[in-house]
Amino acid sequence: MADFTVDQMQEMQQKLQEKYKDKWEQIGPETGKNKLLWMVSEIGEVIDIVKKNGGTKASADIDIRKDLIEEMADVLMYYNDVMLCYGITSDELKDAYEKKFEKNMTRW
Repeated sequence: MADFTVDQMQEMQQKLQEKYKDKWEQIGPETGKNKLLWMVSEIGEVIDIVKKNGGTKASADIDIRKDLIEEMADVLMYYNDVMLCYGITSDELKDAYEKKFEKNMTRW
């Protein structure tokens, strides 16, 4: 099974944006803030699941885990919207991630 890539998520998110272009706010730098706020809201839903059930149960109980993963997918969808809003490519993200990783590996 192949990995699920940022490029695949971006492609899927662009399809969603195109399908709902008449219902959703347009993707662009000025709407990035709103997408970030929606993403934070979805992160709150992830936190609520873990807070209410505990980490062990949230990861082990099949039904709770399903909800946890669904909310994580929502977070990633908004994350990808934010990337689209600001025109951030997967290559730019990879480069920044690798640099941050190297910095963190030598931090302490």
